[in-house]
Amino acid sequence: MSSAVHGAGGGGAPGGQGRIESIDLVRGLIIIVMALDHVRDFFGDPGARPTDVATATAALFFTRWITHICAPVFFLLTGTGAYLTRGRMSQSALARFLLTRGLWLIFLELVVMRFALQFNVDYQVTVITVLWALGWSMIVLAGLVWLPTWAIALFGIALVAGHNALDAFQPQMGAPSGALGRLWVVLHQPGLLYGGSHSVLISYVLIPWVGVTALGYVLGAVYEWGPGARQRFLTRLGLGLVAGFLVLRFSGVYGDPFTWAWQSTALRTVMSFVNTTKYPPSLLFLMMTLGPAVLLLRAFDAHVPALWRPALVYGRVPLFFFVLHFYLIHFLAVAVSYLRYGEVAQMFRSPDIGHFPFSAPPGWDAGLPLIYLIWIGVVVALYPLCRWFGAVRRRHRDRWWLSYL
Repeated sequence: MSSAVHGAGGGGAPGGQGRIESIDLVRGLIIIVMALDHVRDFFGDPGARPTDVATATAALFFTRWITHICAPVFFLLTGTGAYLTRGRMSQSALARFLLTRGLWLIFLELVVMRFALQFNVDYQVTVITVLWALGWSMIVLAGLVWLPTWAIALFGIALVAGHNALDAFQPQMGAPSGALGRLWVVLHQPGLLYGGSHSVLISYVLIPWVGVTALGYVLGAVYEWGPGARQRFLTRLGLGLVAGFLVLRFSGVYGDPFTWAWQSTALRTVMSFVNTTKYPPSLLFLMMTLGPAVLLLRAFDAHVPALWRPALVYGRVPLFFFVLHFYLIHFLAVAVSYLRYGEVAQMFRSPDIGHFPFSAPPGWDAGLPLIYLIWIGVVVALYPLCRWFGAVRRRHRDRWWLSYL
């Protein structure tokens, strides 16, 4: 969620006085979509399986599916932002910045965001999510920045394209290979890092997400090109990723641990076809999401229409919005629990993974129409705060600590 992205206007060279608006806009649009998924997490049916093609309604499936684009874009643009930032600092300063910011994101994940999700500090359950992986990706990138761009590109491609070849490797968690099993949970296969009375679940593993961040850094070099060359590249890359996804997915030869299948209706067949694996993000999942994201970067490269400009406000303060929107959503859930049930104790209890992020009372599901309304309300409510904080950052560029928010 790096927001330190400098460039000229709608896509000029790094080192200018303005920001690259196409990057801010795409990040802002993705953040808005992301909030929908988190509202659904707090107000939807806790037992629902939105990606189960056999049981999920089309509305629920595609509500979840559209939000798949969010995490890959965050990681990609984190790398891109790091590359563009190097235009205003030395290589060693950039490495230090990435290292310290990465450690800061890990702290936020384990302390600030854990409380936002669960509103308790008993640490009976800790689910480690996106900021953890973003933090480690930035730490790895702090080392990669010393390499030539082509080497970073090869590293990123190897991780993104090759990690599915490791799917068959399943080390055991117990002795004597417990350490290896836990390392594998961190690197490749999501699961319980520790169980028992204080469980730790890793949902965002490192290998593929580090690879996406590295490729995002390489993508940043494209913004040093002239507009024509850059736009042609973005078009070809985006279309190539989409075409590659369609061919690989249809063939079923590689790229996802689960193949698609013909279903009872055409719509459910489409659902099966696009139902790729996010945990860990398969090659096909990343091609399916990053292809359209690159095309969005191309679409807004030359000009940001007035209709879309409000999204820039969110895209310029992504971490600020990310943290605040979780607290707001959870506070709203507590308020709804009080209004509907007359008590809120269950909203502070998450004794096991099955009751994460809280112990929802019977009949909790608000239904998709209300979820969409709450989502719109959350996004609109945070607009003034995001605009205010963006203005603070612009007025006080000399205050280094603001770059960590």
